[in-house]
Amino acid sequence: MRPAITSSPASSIRTPTPCRRCCATSCAPRSPLLAQGITTIFANPDGGGAVDLADQRARIRDPGVGVNVGTFVPHGSVRRSVLGMQAREATPEELDRMRAIVRDGMDGGAFGLSSGLYYSPGSYAPTGEVVELARVAAEFGGVYQSHIRDESDYSIGLLGAVDEVIEISRGSGITGVITHIKALGPRVWGQSADVIRHIEAARAEGLEVYADQYPYEASGTSIVGALVPRWALAGEGGNLYERMEDPAERPRLVAEMWENLDRRGGADRLMLQGGPDGGRTLQDVADDRGIDAIETALALLVEALDGGGGTGLTSFNMHDDDIARFMSQPWMMTSSDGSLWVPGEGHPHPRGFGAFPRRIRKYVLEEGVTTLEQAIHAMTALPARIYGIEGRGVVEPGAFADILVVDLDGFRDTATYEDPHGLAEGVEYALVNGTLAIDAGRFTDALAGEALVKAR
Repeated sequence: MRPAITSSPASSIRTPTPCRRCCATSCAPRSPLLAQGITTIFANPDGGGAVDLADQRARIRDPGVGVNVGTFVPHGSVRRSVLGMQAREATPEELDRMRAIVRDGMDGGAFGLSSGLYYSPGSYAPTGEVVELARVAAEFGGVYQSHIRDESDYSIGLLGAVDEVIEISRGSGITGVITHIKALGPRVWGQSADVIRHIEAARAEGLEVYADQYPYEASGTSIVGALVPRWALAGEGGNLYERMEDPAERPRLVAEMWENLDRRGGADRLMLQGGPDGGRTLQDVADDRGIDAIETALALLVEALDGGGGTGLTSFNMHDDDIARFMSQPWMMTSSDGSLWVPGEGHPHPRGFGAFPRRIRKYVLEEGVTTLEQAIHAMTALPARIYGIEGRGVVEPGAFADILVVDLDGFRDTATYEDPHGLAEGVEYALVNGTLAIDAGRFTDALAGEALVKAR
């Protein structure tokens, strides 16, 4: 029997976040963060990651960390620890157990509750469950950050999913953040204007609602996350691989995967990130194999489970107008949402290597979508204030010395979709807690970062 899997992102630790393997310690994967000028990051976004945050912080501190790391309590992991992959509402006793886990994480210094209601098992949770858990996080001054339930028209639609974050904020009193906001796929292109109106209305009501965004037209996910319906991942008695082999269930699975592929704009918009086909589109691989795109996707899932191939995807599904419209909002932060990879390994999305300089180079200096002042604010003071990261995000007496000296003319991303491992250029000096991490353009061996805890 093959093991059950979830639709969580390929890595539950995303950027701004540590490396999948080493938590940005002394090995080279910390370099893409520092080269972008990133000095503080968050782990456990999108509802995935560690439940035992005390143990996670201990592993970050030993042997040391190259940048500051804050943590979220991950809703999906909390739910899975209590309900497994069951697609049902929690009982009162189960909800109490989840509350206790969230309370323990927040009491230990987490900055908030993250969710990935698009992914399983978070997708099986009703809104009311999240409201109850967000109330616990709100008691500690935490933030609710969500990969929303739908960025397209998979289920409740993009606007419905944005409204759900607003409802959770209203019902719990928590600050709500829509993370890596986008209008995903041709079916919802142009809806950014309506999303902005809904957020502005909530803010006019007095709710603290914000968003963050990475400056790329492609997103990053997995074959399971992009194409497999959530019912196929649910339940204690079955799993995706059994359903793939079940003649009674496979036709429904295949039909719904075709529908999801259409939402993404087709197989030629999906680039594989790992395995021998990394850097090629799903359509290219299907053509080589002489089978259709969905049969190819299913075959890749089996091959990855057996130790070959990769299932991560770079999905080209955003429109430039929506990107610019979102970016120009004063409540929009900058993020990357990109997993960090061992240098030269795989074919990742370039956002983990170049999101922050790309935001300035392309959208400020070249296209003038926003001002330089707004872009810097979206990367520094704004997120520090929203998440309550005291003493950071500003340059003033008494603040922590997380400081950059940047050659603005040379500040640029070099990572591309074709060659995604290129380090950003232009950071001349980077100090983390007052210690040089980049000195005259060269990386030092300093591990001056801290495992942050939220001040109460």
